Amino acid sequence: MARRSTKTPPPDDSYEEKILDIDVVDEMQGSFLEYAYSVIYSRALPDARDGLKPVHRRIVYQMNEMGLRPDRGYVKCARVVGEVMGKLHPHGDSSIYDALVRMAQPFSMRVPLVDGHGNFGSLGNDDPPAAMRYTECRQAQATSLMTESIDEDTVDFAPNYDGQEQEPVALPAAFPNLLVNGSSGIAVGMATNMPPHNLSEVIAAARHLIRYPNADLDTLMKYVPGPDLPTGGRIVGLAGIRDAYETGRGTFKIRATVSVETVTARRKGLVITELPFAVGPEKVIAKIKDMVGSKKIQGIADVKDLTDRAHGLRLVIEIKNGFVPEAVLEQLYKLTPMEESFGINNVALVDGQPLTLGLKELLEVYLDHRFEVVRRRSEFRRTKRRDRLHLVEGLLTALIDIDEVIRLIRQSENSAQAKQRLMERFSLSEIQTQYILDTPLRRLT
Repeated sequence: MARRSTKTPPPDDSYEEKILDIDVVDEMQGSFLEYAYSVIYSRALPDARDGLKPVHRRIVYQMNEMGLRPDRGYVKCARVVGEVMGKLHPHGDSSIYDALVRMAQPFSMRVPLVDGHGNFGSLGNDDPPAAMRYTECRQAQATSLMTESIDEDTVDFAPNYDGQEQEPVALPAAFPNLLVNGSSGIAVGMATNMPPHNLSEVIAAARHLIRYPNADLDTLMKYVPGPDLPTGGRIVGLAGIRDAYETGRGTFKIRATVSVETVTARRKGLVITELPFAVGPEKVIAKIKDMVGSKKIQGIADVKDLTDRAHGLRLVIEIKNGFVPEAVLEQLYKLTPMEESFGINNVALVDGQPLTLGLKELLEVYLDHRFEVVRRRSEFRRTKRRDRLHLVEGLLTALIDIDEVIRLIRQSENSAQAKQRLMERFSLSEIQTQYILDTPLRRLT
């Protein structure tokens, strides 16, 4: 058996060796900053204009390009994921499908952007969504507003990852998606955690700010008193919310919605119908059983999960005789996820830079975007109508002396000569002349 030579080949005289001295600290700093910028701009933080991260924007845009309107049939989610991954987002199918699923979950989004058909999961981890080959989707009604007039030069487009496609840098967003649906993400050295809000309240605040640009925070909070979480619950205290609306950062507590009812012939109980945001019922039940087992909570006889699709969330906590339900409830708030803290951190991209924004700043950035969209749409429509008017004027000129037009065309040796003669005879532009030549004779009747 022949042995491979391990000798180093002689150096090529034509090769000029160049060794660059690079400071390790500078190289690591530069490389890390590039990585951090990529994570911040391309993955983790939403744009303050349309409230979407790149993966969500690409899903919404590609579904619009595929014609998946709310009034049309569903298609397999696997098809949508494949289109998005192949054309716009080459980062793996699982991340795309996870983002698509979240946009279809009514307990995650205040206004869902995807209309899902099939098992898209439930609140908690006990019922994950089905595989994308089984589920189907189409645009939700709100998504039509996000992409409205996108084909009228309302937003800028940029090349995709391989330069073969174009994608919008932001959607027209006819409703304030960032405030309505919120956002969360972890970047390098920063994070965002924005709660959802009520659509009608945000729209009312935006309309007031249009009329009164100098409106203060107290006035805006009359329209938007606080977050409106999709899973319900009761917000405890407004001080943290005001801090968040003023500075972009704050914390508030949210409690489960509980009522005291007679659950058996002899016992009363606590009936939970709403839980804090992103808290599943199985998590609450497991924690209650753990607290009861360790005797940190007294007076609970049984916990039942009676949740179903018809009646929604319903957890029944049976209280032992001799215990006051309200006192047990206070223990549950203190020791279980029935009371959670939500830390608001309104970090979003403004002109490509991550900024911490208060309520008024978020509304102002969105309104500036909408003003620009409406201005560009108006200019596009005006230009389109001017171009149409220019063509019609040329056609009317030809109709006035149609016999002369036909004579010039018949006497010409080719279309180029006919075009030149018509332009000289009737003082027409090249576009008008070409339109006349392309017009069928039946349209002249």
